Amino acid sequence: MKRRLIMSMLAGVTLVASAFLGANPVSATQLADPPAEFGTDWHDPLTAAPPISKPDTKSCEVTVAEAQFRDFTPYKGTYTPPTGCGDRWSKVVLRFDGKVKGRQFDRLGYLHVGGVEIFRTSTPEPSPDGIQWSVEKDVTRYSDTFRRSRDVEMLIGNVVDDTYTGVLDVKATLTFYAAEKPAGKPAANPAVNSEAKSAQKPADSAPGTPDRVLTLQNGTLTTPRNSERIVAEVYVTGSGGGCEEYWYLTVPTSASYSCQADKGPYREVQIKVDGQLAGIAEPFPTVWTGGWSNPFLWYVIPGPRAFDIKPIEYDLTPFAGLLNDGRPHQVDVSVVGVPEGQTGWSTPVNVLVWQDAKREHVSGALTEVKAGELANSSAYTPGSENRLDTEGGHRLTVAGYVDTSHGRVKTTVSRTLANTSVHRWTDGENTDGLKATWSDDETVTVDGRGPARTTRTQRTYAMDGTTTLGADDRLRTVLTLGDRAAVAETRDGGRTVWSRLDDTYTGDATYTANVPRDQRHAVGTTSERYRLYGSAGCYDRSLTTVQGVLTKDRGDC
Repeated sequence: MKRRLIMSMLAGVTLVASAFLGANPVSATQLADPPAEFGTDWHDPLTAAPPISKPDTKSCEVTVAEAQFRDFTPYKGTYTPPTGCGDRWSKVVLRFDGKVKGRQFDRLGYLHVGGVEIFRTSTPEPSPDGIQWSVEKDVTRYSDTFRRSRDVEMLIGNVVDDTYTGVLDVKATLTFYAAEKPAGKPAANPAVNSEAKSAQKPADSAPGTPDRVLTLQNGTLTTPRNSERIVAEVYVTGSGGGCEEYWYLTVPTSASYSCQADKGPYREVQIKVDGQLAGIAEPFPTVWTGGWSNPFLWYVIPGPRAFDIKPIEYDLTPFAGLLNDGRPHQVDVSVVGVPEGQTGWSTPVNVLVWQDAKREHVSGALTEVKAGELANSSAYTPGSENRLDTEGGHRLTVAGYVDTSHGRVKTTVSRTLANTSVHRWTDGENTDGLKATWSDDETVTVDGRGPARTTRTQRTYAMDGTTTLGADDRLRTVLTLGDRAAVAETRDGGRTVWSRLDDTYTGDATYTANVPRDQRHAVGTTSERYRLYGSAGCYDRSLTTVQGVLTKDRGDC
């Protein structure tokens, strides 16, 4: 396709969401017959993802932000903790409500509380008549942040003028679900100092919730000296309207294509501690709601994660012995493959810390850092149909131990990345197609008191699509996206917990390009099937839309 056409369709991008409300299948009576082509209104955005489960306990709601975004001025306010639900909660749920009408691009957005990024998302593109959508996200992991009054900042950068008329009207709330009080609490241990006491999690807290949530200060991290587990999360996104918005389509400078990168499309997100490689990951190939030059693919059903940007997680526990010295340590996040000086990637970092309540200082050591050679090769074959074959990958193993109050605990983290892609396009880019897969295989073994516990997470991302611009200016995009993961925990060689996720989107949409909106004569069929099953049960939901009308909403579990 013509690159200028892509740029005109994707020029602005924004985020806004998590797990959509209204996730229960609608009744057959609510489904409608589709029109012959898209009109001026369509079904409100929705996904097939499961709703957030909520405990049956007392709840308290706090409004965090409420704003109308017309430009790039952030909303700033103050968060105040709820009253009446205590300060230890069984669950905290973020709800985001949005509405917009007229004409507008998709836009990226974030929500910070006390400097901690708790939400990153993108907005749907509106109909002339207007749309509304609601999103929920489990944010219990940030409970430490919510226990004190904090500054709030939210931004969904937008442009409103005579052409792009859509004002983004949004509201974000937090609902806190109180936990039942235990029958009795143990007496405090006077021998433990205040730092360790802050890690003593009452029995009414959600299990597994971090004791502290930290952010980087001028690129450095200072952890509590009694940290026994440390996890960094990075809300990484490639976006901003330039070529890094669709980095998976870039080609080496030797190839004749409008989006070039020195070494082609391979990208890898790395985190370093004091200059030492500490973690690697594949970025998820998010397609925003104006993506692939065809907004008609996304008006109702977005691509996987477009409304719920999941952070990459890095287990930094092997580095705890180094980090627990009370000094600031340099933490850097970078994206391999981005041309020097090229903008378009955002990498905000939160650090989650679990503390040893019975120790003032948890000592330890980093015992192994073994990185394989980063592989990245692209072979360009010119012709009537140009072709670029890319293969990339990397391996990293890090290990270390901490001496806790319950004994020495060794953590080993191994991660293997792989990417293969075939990119085909014709001169002028009137036909442009990509078939690609990314795999991110991570194994974490924790060996301490009792049997060793190993958790293996196998992530696979897939993209298979082609856009064609015909001589009659009819633009057609056919696209399939996949977000898959398999997780298994084993102890003593036996599997204790397991799950499988398969979130698959398919779309086929056509419209007339380079004409006013009411002359596009657009048609399109989109669908999503979200399957999640394992030792905890089963969830299976399928959606289908035709010309923006919901024609199928079925649950199979």
